[in-house]
Amino acid sequence: MKKFALGCGGVVGVLLLIALAVFIGGCNSNNKMVALSAATDARWADVQNVYQRRSDLIPNLVSTVQGAANFEKSTITEVTAARASVGQVKLDAATAPKDAEQLKQFEQAQGQLSSALSRLLVVAERYPELRATQAFRDLQAQLEGTENRIAVERRNFNSAVQSYNTAIKTFPNSFIANMRGFQAKPYFQAAAGAETVPKVNFDFGKPPAK
Repeated sequence: MKKFALGCGGVVGVLLLIALAVFIGGCNSNNKMVALSAATDARWADVQNVYQRRSDLIPNLVSTVQGAANFEKSTITEVTAARASVGQVKLDAATAPKDAEQLKQFEQAQGQLSSALSRLLVVAERYPELRATQAFRDLQAQLEGTENRIAVERRNFNSAVQSYNTAIKTFPNSFIANMRGFQAKPYFQAAAGAETVPKVNFDFGKPPAK
């Protein structure tokens, strides 16, 4: 009888150890996914910051080009309207998007603003007196740096999302992810032909780099 009791006790002990190991493993998996989710949120905040920086530069840019005689009003209107359109796409600045359609709308609005800014700078090429001003040159340099930072932060965000999405779909994390409600996050999608960062030509005396 004692041997039987000892045997049962041994089995129970083993089962408790297994249960403890599973519990600890589950906690570790959960904590890992929480950390990776937080990392995507941090990278998203970085993306939002650089886009906001570009948006903040636009009023000064518009004010500067308006000072040039006969500057094309339609181009200024296009930039102003594109900036307003970006503001209409409401996304949480602190939490990475979960809705792929919302992120797509955000991308489209930002892409329209990028195109409008590019056209404005092309038009500015026709105004040598504008290009000669220090304020315009400073804004050009800041926009160039901001566009580069946007490309970098988008890549960083996609990298963080990839790590997170891979973690929640990998066994045994997938079981914990399903129980805890971890969901895959969408990526920024590169437009066709956007494999490299667009080169913005701010030296209007030279042909664009190829």
